[in-house]
Amino acid sequence: MELTCRSRGDELLHPGEMTDIRRRLRAIAVQHDLASVVACAFDHRTRTLPFIVADKRMAPAGVRAIGSAIVDSGFPKTRIVLQQWNRNFRPSQMRLDGRIPDLFMISSMKIHSAPFRAMLADACRIEPENRPLIIAGGPQVIYEPWRAFGRDPEQPASADVAVTGEEYVLLNLLEVLLSVRGRGESMRSAFFRARDGGMLDDIPGLVYSNGPDDRVAEELVNTGTQRLVGDLDELPHPALGYRLLEPPSRKATLASMPMAPRQVGKHSRLGSLVMTTGCKFGCGYCPIPAYNQRQLRFKSGARIADEMTRLHGEFGIGFFLGTDDNFFNDHERAFEIGEALANAKIGGRPLRESVRWATEATVHDTLAMKDRLRTVRKGGLRALWMGVEDMSGALVRKGQTADKTQEALALLCEQGILPMPMLMHHDAQPLYTPGRPEGLLNQVHLLRRAGAITVQVLMITPAAGSKMYEDAFTSGMVFEQAGNLRVQPHMLDGNYVVACNHKQPWRKQFNILIAYMFFYNPVRFLIALFRPKARLYLADCGAQLIGMYGLAHTVRRTLGWALRLMGGRIKRVYRVPASRIPFRHQMQEQS
Repeated sequence: MELTCRSRGDELLHPGEMTDIRRRLRAIAVQHDLASVVACAFDHRTRTLPFIVADKRMAPAGVRAIGSAIVDSGFPKTRIVLQQWNRNFRPSQMRLDGRIPDLFMISSMKIHSAPFRAMLADACRIEPENRPLIIAGGPQVIYEPWRAFGRDPEQPASADVAVTGEEYVLLNLLEVLLSVRGRGESMRSAFFRARDGGMLDDIPGLVYSNGPDDRVAEELVNTGTQRLVGDLDELPHPALGYRLLEPPSRKATLASMPMAPRQVGKHSRLGSLVMTTGCKFGCGYCPIPAYNQRQLRFKSGARIADEMTRLHGEFGIGFFLGTDDNFFNDHERAFEIGEALANAKIGGRPLRESVRWATEATVHDTLAMKDRLRTVRKGGLRALWMGVEDMSGALVRKGQTADKTQEALALLCEQGILPMPMLMHHDAQPLYTPGRPEGLLNQVHLLRRAGAITVQVLMITPAAGSKMYEDAFTSGMVFEQAGNLRVQPHMLDGNYVVACNHKQPWRKQFNILIAYMFFYNPVRFLIALFRPKARLYLADCGAQLIGMYGLAHTVRRTLGWALRLMGGRIKRVYRVPASRIPFRHQMQEQS
């Protein structure tokens, strides 16, 4: 189900509170020599279209934000470990500044559940008296926090606490723990004392076990929904997090030093930046609006320009990806950001000559910005992922039609912005419809003809925290198993057909592959060499090469599943995933 919103008017922190809490922590940091490791779980089986290449060439924003917040609060002994680069990392062998860290934090998406659980289990192998305070976070924990806790005392794999919110929630937790921590006391011991004393109940955004046995979660306490930082300019500077990255390695241990700044840009050629958050649409398959409590939040153009300038200067990063849900949500704010970036300079030259960026928006809002796209283009915008979903409007209506979508792509091409549309395949959509734009291939063909240099085609899959999540399970739409293969978390990325009411679900799986093959193939590559869709000559043929490379991996990983859907018995799930551990809700907010 959707996340609960706080009461109207209580969704946001007081202005300046995010800055103030870091100031307060810095004032006491000298009394606490904390060492922290932040790990990002990554399942390499998810390396398929449309994520392949970028998934290992971009340090994720979430763990960097946590690292930045900790360092900016006065605790510089912090390291960020990405399993994309450090596949063999084992928490039980980590040492930072010659010792086991005081805090071990793990962030994970649901598709990366397997390595997330493996890291939890390995961290729990550390002897209790030496074990760091284990904190779980990230999208998986936000929507299904119970997955961070275990019930098997023989094979413990459990966090001490789950943070179901953003950086402020973690800093609030640290402030409370440090207020009770004794000299030489472990953070884990301080956590248990604070928990047992009821001191955590006033920190919205936490879930923790309330049982006496730290190996088994007998009851989970939920302290309620977080308050959000309203002004994103209050967030710590992302450059702080980039300085904490663990160098790529095959070792299970940590290096003596983080990656050198100039090496960062070589390994993370793409820089992810939080510029805006939230979306004004309320699509049933999307959990984003509820997570943001129907709030739209922004950074100022001056702050974004400063971040790009500093990250380019310190680390050599020249291309940025906005983590926006819909950058053009607020047309005036988007224009203000574009105008500020258009007027910004790096080393006396226009910013756009040194760095470029891409982001995401809808067809409706792109058309609404048509008179202002030139300004945003001058601000460095070079590519736009567009949430087309389905041009016929059969799946969802966000103001898109075939004509409007083609018009939006034409506008982008005219301004020199690369259109990168995203489609969702669904039960009611045929592969091909003669003379009509309803078919998947018809839509892919229209997008290519209109100027798209990439396309994303994913099967609509129930997402935890969305409106349609419960109905998808209770209606029997979701698969548990096909043939001899059970559905695994890494298969929930939209590349695998794992939820479908179509009588022949294997057709849907093959439809996705056919659509990709239609768009990415050697013939289109050769055409792109002589008649590119993009003003930037190599962009089109380069996208074709990356697409064909990713398609090969996608076929390799999903073909076996398609054959099982075709010839194997399909077993469906009729129960909504839920915690087997009882929950006690400390606070209740009304939507």
